[in-house]
Amino acid sequence: MPQVPTHRPRRNRKSQVIRDMVQETRLTAHDFIFPLFLIEGQNQQVEVKSMPGIFRYSADRIIEEIGRCVELGIHSFAPFPSINDGLKDRLARESANPEGLYLKTVADIRRQFPEVVLMTDVAMDPYSSDGHDGVVDAESGEILNDATLEVLGQMALAQARAGADIIGPSDMMDGRVAWIREVLDSNAFSHVSIMSYTAKYASAFYGPFRDALDSAPKKGDKKSYQMNPANRREALRELALDEAEGADMVMVKPALSYLDVIMDVKNHTHLPVTAYNVSGEYAMVKAAAQQGWLDGEKTMMEVLLSIKRAGADAILTYFAKEAAEVLRRG
Repeated sequence: MPQVPTHRPRRNRKSQVIRDMVQETRLTAHDFIFPLFLIEGQNQQVEVKSMPGIFRYSADRIIEEIGRCVELGIHSFAPFPSINDGLKDRLARESANPEGLYLKTVADIRRQFPEVVLMTDVAMDPYSSDGHDGVVDAESGEILNDATLEVLGQMALAQARAGADIIGPSDMMDGRVAWIREVLDSNAFSHVSIMSYTAKYASAFYGPFRDALDSAPKKGDKKSYQMNPANRREALRELALDEAEGADMVMVKPALSYLDVIMDVKNHTHLPVTAYNVSGEYAMVKAAAQQGWLDGEKTMMEVLLSIKRAGADAILTYFAKEAAEVLRRG
């Protein structure tokens, strides 16, 4: 007779109550930061074709959407602006205009929802006529690191004045966390946090986001400042620098193809770790679900669970609202 097994892991799976009791990783609506797209105009809600179910909102409609999300238990938001081309220039001056679309809307959200957390994006590309995250040298085409820091500092300060809780530098310039921290602290904004995009990879998964904001580079690519997808140890070097420069939270972007990096970062820091479940990752699930190739809802929840299981304390995700509705249903 074959030997009867002594160890039976299935005993911990035999009922739903027991499975729930021993579950190691849990998702809640508090885990989510919801990215929102902002456009000019009034009463505008325009679907992003490459992101089914995701819309670009005018300021009045984005306020309404935040209200609906708060009712679902989502309390953290990351708005991103689509800026008219006529307002763009090589130094992204519109990014610090307090009467501009982005800063004015951030201030309006802060007044109407004082309890929510607002994370703002610090990068030049939405405002740059070159479409890059840094200042472009007119002759060589080089992205000028140190010249960019001055622009980022003024952008971060303007966002703090508008009511941002968390500044999110997504540019990947060297030294930007220290520069922004100094600018904020010297202007009485020491209470404003910095969530650094610590390991932001030069990924093919950003396409739908760039469609939504029309923010693709006019020439070249972003490989001289965003990280090589082949590199893993480099993320820990960036992490060490961000910690030393005063980051309050760190981020890995994208999330789904970089779960190993999320785990590495989690294992090497005591700071909160966030991950950005980016537009292309969202679009893949939605496209497959529309074709009937996947169960969209179950796949969505499995994706989010995998990101949290890898070590993310919070997840920026376009699934936030839909996932919060699923969680509310239990």
